[in-house]
Amino acid sequence: MTNVVIVGAGPTGLTLACGLARQGVAVRVLERATAHADGSRGKTLNPRSLEIFADLGLAGELAAVGRTHLPFRKYFEGVFVNETEPFAGARRSATIPYPASRWLQQPQLEALLRERLAALGVTVELGADLVDVRQDADGAEAVLADGRRIAAGYLVGCDGGRSTVRKLLGIPFVGEGDPEPVMVCGDVEVEGLDPGAWHQWFGPQGAFMLCPFEGSPRWQLQASPETAADGTMVPPSLESFQRLADTHTGREDIRLGNATWLSTWRVNVRMAERYREGRVLLAGDCAHVHPTAGGLGMNTGIQDSWNLAWKLGHVVRGLAGPALLDTYQEERLPIAAWTLDVTSAGMAAVVKGIDTPGIGVEVGGVGDFTGLSLGYRWSSLAAGTPAGGDPGALLRAGDRAPDGPCPGPDGAPGRLFERFAGDDFTLLVLGAGTRPDLAGLPGHVRPVRVEDRDGEVRRAYGVTGEALVLVRPDNHIALVTPATEPGPVHAYLARLGATG
Repeated sequence: MTNVVIVGAGPTGLTLACGLARQGVAVRVLERATAHADGSRGKTLNPRSLEIFADLGLAGELAAVGRTHLPFRKYFEGVFVNETEPFAGARRSATIPYPASRWLQQPQLEALLRERLAALGVTVELGADLVDVRQDADGAEAVLADGRRIAAGYLVGCDGGRSTVRKLLGIPFVGEGDPEPVMVCGDVEVEGLDPGAWHQWFGPQGAFMLCPFEGSPRWQLQASPETAADGTMVPPSLESFQRLADTHTGREDIRLGNATWLSTWRVNVRMAERYREGRVLLAGDCAHVHPTAGGLGMNTGIQDSWNLAWKLGHVVRGLAGPALLDTYQEERLPIAAWTLDVTSAGMAAVVKGIDTPGIGVEVGGVGDFTGLSLGYRWSSLAAGTPAGGDPGALLRAGDRAPDGPCPGPDGAPGRLFERFAGDDFTLLVLGAGTRPDLAGLPGHVRPVRVEDRDGEVRRAYGVTGEALVLVRPDNHIALVTPATEPGPVHAYLARLGATG
């Protein structure tokens, strides 16, 4: 029997599979499609997702694809108005290694994740069509259309907004949606445009946008639908796309070709009522869908998986009790609710701006679309206040743990994120003279002494003097306590069931 079955091989399912397989958890990934999807689909990884993939060992591979800076070139009724670049001033800092999003095609990311997963001994199983999910107190079972039954300790649905897993569980998908398509999408090749910018035409007739991809002839097209004489929507096609281009740009030199991934998009703002039913859990679009504003869809699913992977892995490995899985919904459902709110507000801002010269899709970024400020201060896993007991400190338990300098034992340069990488808790011992009694720490908690003579790391973490900072495997702060009081660290770990 495998430990975990994952249904769905998009970014959410693949991230979860990598996070589990890296821990030695036996995992199987089932994908209903008989071939890997090729449409460009999601096209940005925000800074928080880039940190996650760096932890998974993909920093170098991702740096070789896509781009980090993409100007937004905006037109109104066919006339150029201005050009902006959301991350023009973004610079790497001591605490933020990835200050800008990376633009790439979703299939590029999925291919890298499958390669990483294969290196961990797991291959995606194509043509595995799930038709039923059964479970009892001891495990779950995936029933496939070809009659196969796959037993597992847990099953996770990562199978998208129309999730079979969620429907089989009978979990309500609460919210609302527009029954009519509000956008047509596709991948096309383009002649006559500079591939160094995302071209966005707005005006009374709606929106028409062409986004290029670095090192590829493919552009992603998004546009208000073409309407037939009888008022019905014209289905997406190369011919329809060309007519839309002619209408919105007013130019005859822009020619489109090789149209693929023809699709329509409807506004849906929905969230699963719960993320867990016994030994079955939901993640990504299976648990929440929302407007495209801010590019948070793929990133939110990836970050769901990052939260779930260490918890499910620790439970399977016997390092924590099953109650730890309850904190997955506790932490991620409020993030989904926030995402639905900010993307809805962002989409409303974009729609309102269609009739305003100089407005582009950046007005949809009404919240933190970097993901760096999102944390879990409300969580039962966020223990107490920062060192010194200051409840007004900028950084608190539940927040993302910042990066910072952390030389190795031999004095060689290093970074905190390099020390965090992996599946263990990290216990930062801050202060040149700090020598607390750390006897009895479980084997999956690694102490890291940070001399921090100039106080740079302590300032980043909002602590004074000498302190202990316990960082979770997903790089969020569990607790901060004075170095002279290591007892809270032991108590925290014991509460999770991590006693040895």
